[in-house]
Amino acid sequence: MDLLLWITTGFMLIGLVVLVSMKKCMESKVAFIKANMEDEGNSSKAKSVIWWIWSTTAWGVGGIFLVVWWFHNYFG
Repeated sequence: MDLLLWITTGFMLIGLVVLVSMKKCMESKVAFIKANMEDEGNSSKAKSVIWWIWSTTAWGVGGIFLVVWWFHNYFG
């Protein structure tokens, strides 16, 4: 197996482990925000949830890019 396949596999697996490990924490933050809508302290919790969503999206786009790149190099 080549290095690009190992990088792609490692990127996807490590990202998935991080995503699953942080999922419960983010669910509790969203539940807290929904329960305390008028509280002023929700701003930092909301920002962390938004950053988590953006980073998850970036991880997904990066993973798709790496998989397509690997297929292009392997079959091209």
